[in-house]
Amino acid sequence: MDWLQVVILAVVQGLTEFLPISSSAHLILVPILTEWPDQGLAFDVALHLGSLAAVLMYFRKDLINMAQSWTSSLVTRQLDADAKLAWAVLLATIPVGLAGLLFKDTIETVLRSPISIAWGLIVFGVVLGWADWRHRGARSEHQMNWKDVALVGIAQAIALFPGVSRSGITMTAGLMIGLSREASSRFSFLLSIPVTVLACALEARELMYSEETIEWGFMIAGIVLSGISAYLCIHYFLAFIKNIGMQPFVAYRLVLGVLLLWIFA
Repeated sequence: MDWLQVVILAVVQGLTEFLPISSSAHLILVPILTEWPDQGLAFDVALHLGSLAAVLMYFRKDLINMAQSWTSSLVTRQLDADAKLAWAVLLATIPVGLAGLLFKDTIETVLRSPISIAWGLIVFGVVLGWADWRHRGARSEHQMNWKDVALVGIAQAIALFPGVSRSGITMTAGLMIGLSREASSRFSFLLSIPVTVLACALEARELMYSEETIEWGFMIAGIVLSGISAYLCIHYFLAFIKNIGMQPFVAYRLVLGVLLLWIFA
């Protein structure tokens, strides 16, 4: 790796992690299109840690309230809005955790081809565009019922396939169950926290048994740059999503998907 690769991969990860355009697809495609060597597992962990730090920082007040209410609910067995949201985030994470354990090897090998990514971008981009076009919802993330939580959780599990986009498909599911654009985006961002923690834990476990050399300067830079770009992405996405909708991201997915088919098919 060199510093140019570090900067580009970190910024790409930070920006695409929370946009509905598939961060995993971009991290796979950047080395392919640039012919750079694979960045390695350690650097992937660093990039995800940066994104995790960004979402924790941005939603820190909400997370403190959710944690306090959730802890209280264990004792009182009473659910206020924050406790219910905390349980929703935890329960919606179960499907993706199970799917990851069952299909991990297939996802990391067979489905990481540019063609698979292209079709994931196109098909689920169309679904996102349809959900946004028919959007009439005005519910907040605090108004979800348990059926809604299950549907979003199942949708998130599908995002393990590269090109689908975890944020994209959870926002799509949120729109389809009647959440507002802002609410579907906020819930998607909150859902990223346990998923990222699980992913980093699994990658760190694999890293412990590998002989990969860790370049700490690149790692620290990756964490910082990924975190900064992810924080800015969350801030501006939530600020403008109400007005701009999802259609610009749908168009980007379709163009990128068609371009990949044209290059690699």
